[in-house]
Amino acid sequence: MKAVRYVLIAIVALIVLAVAAVAIAMAVINPNDYKPQIEKAVEDATNLDLVLEGDIGWSFIPLGLELNAVEANLDGERFVALEQLVAQVDFWSLIAMSPRVNTFVLNGLDARLVVNEQGEGNWTRIMPEKTEEATSEQTAGTQDEQAQDDQQAGGEPLNFNVENVQIGNAQVRYTDQSTGQSVTLENFTVNASSITLGSEFPLEIGFRVATTKPTFEVDGSISARLAANEALNQFAVSGLKAVFDMTGEPFGGKSVTAELGGSASANLENETASLNGFSASLANLTLNTDLDVKGFGDSPALNGRVAIAEFSLKKLLDNLGQPAVETRDPDVLTAIAFSTGIGGPAGKVELSDLNIRLDDTTFKGSGSYSLANSGIVFNLQGDKLNADRYLPPEAEAEAASGGNETASSGTTQATGSNPESDLLPLETLRSLLLDVDFGLGQLIVSNLTINEIKASTTAKDGLLKVDEFSGKLYEGSFGANVTLDARSDNPKWAVKSDVNNVQTLPLLTDLAELEMLSGGANLKVNATTTGNRISALRSNADGQITFNLAKGEFRQMNLTRMACQGIALANQDQLTTSDWGTTTPFNDMSGTLEINGNTLNNTNLVAALAGMRLEGNGTVDMAQSMLDYELGLRVVGEIHRDNACRVTEYVKNAVIPVECRGNFSENPGGLCSFDGSRFRDTLKTIAENAARAKVTEEVDKAKAKAEEKVQEKIQEKVGDKLKGLFN
Repeated sequence: MKAVRYVLIAIVALIVLAVAAVAIAMAVINPNDYKPQIEKAVEDATNLDLVLEGDIGWSFIPLGLELNAVEANLDGERFVALEQLVAQVDFWSLIAMSPRVNTFVLNGLDARLVVNEQGEGNWTRIMPEKTEEATSEQTAGTQDEQAQDDQQAGGEPLNFNVENVQIGNAQVRYTDQSTGQSVTLENFTVNASSITLGSEFPLEIGFRVATTKPTFEVDGSISARLAANEALNQFAVSGLKAVFDMTGEPFGGKSVTAELGGSASANLENETASLNGFSASLANLTLNTDLDVKGFGDSPALNGRVAIAEFSLKKLLDNLGQPAVETRDPDVLTAIAFSTGIGGPAGKVELSDLNIRLDDTTFKGSGSYSLANSGIVFNLQGDKLNADRYLPPEAEAEAASGGNETASSGTTQATGSNPESDLLPLETLRSLLLDVDFGLGQLIVSNLTINEIKASTTAKDGLLKVDEFSGKLYEGSFGANVTLDARSDNPKWAVKSDVNNVQTLPLLTDLAELEMLSGGANLKVNATTTGNRISALRSNADGQITFNLAKGEFRQMNLTRMACQGIALANQDQLTTSDWGTTTPFNDMSGTLEINGNTLNNTNLVAALAGMRLEGNGTVDMAQSMLDYELGLRVVGEIHRDNACRVTEYVKNAVIPVECRGNFSENPGGLCSFDGSRFRDTLKTIAENAARAKVTEEVDKAKAKAEEKVQEKIQEKVGDKLKGLFN
């Protein structure tokens, strides 16, 4: 025991002697006397010119060093300077082998980083160029140090304590002469106290950042309480409040504020992290979340909730200095919100209780995203959406439509000045793995009202299928399925569709203000095409459309009047009726349209009209919106009460010609008219009928006269015989 006592006394004595020696040295030695030696040592070891203008001071308790007015120049220009540096360590903590920084103060730091026109940074020239031997020795030394660090990595936890840290009025200027870009960090301040591993400590940061390309400025302030354990594998932030005031070209010169708040924590050993009461805002847009993350690798597991509070997109764009979105309804895009629960097993993000609000429209559903194969599954159901409210104002829409018509009328010129672009990103489609179900109670688009929309879409390995697209439309219904094979650079399309009893009059009226046809339409479409551009899809289209309209009428045209005009000419008479009306009823109009690129060929148009049968054939040019039909009104019975339109035996079964030609998008009412050029064929038929009737009449008269003469001869002979008998 005495030996131990003597050893302890010896250790204490050595410490006292060391403390006394340090105290005497600090009292006797003036560090300012060694400025020239310090400056020369730095100049010998680097390319910097060190200038120590201020005083150098040191203290014993606490043990510290103070530098004032220090400047380092590189190639005759200032590289870095500082007004004051104070570093103090608690002396007794060194004696106790538990170092504790008492104070660290840095004021007036000014660093200037410059990249020349050759792309070389001035900081790369601080150290002189080294010989190959020195470089080899340094590499070996670095490897040895790394090995030692690796061995010590699993050692004792770090015991780190700092009483006070202050950084004030620091600035860093970065200039790139090759691009003209300049970035400045100024007014940078940091204040922290009682920094101890294992305990919370306050932190405050302030700064200003400015750039020249584009001109952009940020004034930021951050305050929070931080914590880290001694092993530096657990971190926490609480009471976070960060405010960033921004202005500049990206925001059209306007001032925009962004804020962050809440708490966060992370455990690197367990690979867990969480956000609690976390919020992020930009102008009038605010996101709130509580989120837990488990696993930092390729398959994290998430659990929590994310919500975006209701905001106005138009106001947001205005606040950010962005161009306004002009819509037909000025009240849309003013109430948007989003919320969802987040969960799912590791490697899969599942959205539950998904709620999206777009003004008066609400979508609800669920979804998931697989990190392993990027698979997306969604089930989204909405109530009602008026898409027309979100279209550009009518003046802009008409201008855009006019531009499109001009482009279509001069395809060659438009293609040369504005090359056509691809419709779909094929590489993206090939990478998609989708399974989406979508529903909407009501959709108004292009002034059409569609109800009970259902859509089901899948995509895998470049093969996209719309297995179901159906809805109810103007007292009828429709269903379709589409297949897109994008596995080649020339994608293949296949479309099949059925339309049942859709009323054409309200549909055409709402769609294009065309009142040219009414009736319950039934259609079957079976078409294919190839390509990834509109022009290619049109020119490569092939297939068939069969249609039938029951109990309808032609609007803005009277085919009865046209037929009576021809009949009156045949009867060599004049029509007296003045009020013919503007419609022509029909029953069961049907036909088949053969799709051949931009052209639809119809060879079997048939319809039953009052006293007539409509027959005809023609083409529809979809690219030019042109109609070219030759129709015939075959007279099969009485047509009209006008005497000049009487159906005689000569007129019956004759065909009154009608032609329908022109742009059906411009003047649908003036498309059809009496075809006088073909009427001579009709007159020939009527003449043949009349000649045939005349011949028949003459034959009948001759036959009657012959029969009459025979009877007379017979009677004469019988009378003569009777007279002879009685005589």
